[in-house]
Amino acid sequence: MNSKSGLPEDAARSRTETSDEAVVLVDADDRSIGTIAKLEAHRRGLLHRAISVVVRDSGNRLLLQQRAPNKYHSGGLWTNTCCSHPRPGEAVADAAARRLAEEMGFACSLSFLFQVRYCSPVSNGLVENELVHVFGGQFDGAPDPDPQEVMAWCWKDRRELAVDLDRQPANYTVWFRKYCREHWDVLSEK
Repeated sequence: MNSKSGLPEDAARSRTETSDEAVVLVDADDRSIGTIAKLEAHRRGLLHRAISVVVRDSGNRLLLQQRAPNKYHSGGLWTNTCCSHPRPGEAVADAAARRLAEEMGFACSLSFLFQVRYCSPVSNGLVENELVHVFGGQFDGAPDPDPQEVMAWCWKDRRELAVDLDRQPANYTVWFRKYCREHWDVLSEK
């Protein structure tokens, strides 16, 4: 066991996601209609299933990550604790727990918060067209993120985050801005 993260040693270090991993294509009702390589789904703007995790500490601060600059899109932007895609055949809750451990280097209990669909252009000529299952959890400690995934991290008080989002929205990912705009009450509730 890794004493800092509470994870088994072999799960404490990430396997960086690759652009050729398959994502699950879905219809508007979240029914699987096939699979495709992740990068191709984003090049073509095809609707696919995704997951996001929002972690707060006992002081109700949100744990944010700054995406590594080498990410296939939105590199260098601040966002929620982690986000990714379930693998074909993987339950969304399992994917959320897996990616939290892989990206941020810790585990915590997660609960479903909400589902959101959005379609938006992002960097590198790609399009995010996702039906996202958003999970929340609580963790008090220091994450141990994978540097291939995460450039930096911080805990943000909800008031400080609201001010920064208003002043510098371009510093945040399009999906995180949408979560904050449409689901602030869920994200910031105690």
